[in-house]
Amino acid sequence: MEILQVVDTLVCTQRHPGLQQYSLRVLRNTSGKLQVAVDPCGSREGNWVFVISGSAARYACEDPTVLTDLTVGGIIDYWDVDNGQLETV
Repeated sequence: MEILQVVDTLVCTQRHPGLQQYSLRVLRNTSGKLQVAVDPCGSREGNWVFVISGSAARYACEDPTVLTDLTVGGIIDYWDVDNGQLETV
């Protein structure tokens, strides 16, 4: 699992039916690398989230037949990126 920040929502008018109706989020790591994830949690721009990757990402969705290899597993309440520490508020 990794901790990433939500940058934006990815809107696709044409997409594979295997993605179903899940929202897609553009995520960025602390180095600036962008990735796209399925988001069953309802995260918003600016949220820090943890993601589940690989084949396990499908099982983080309600339906394990969803075609994904990166899924938002949860929204983090507080992430201090400067110290690299996780704190709750």
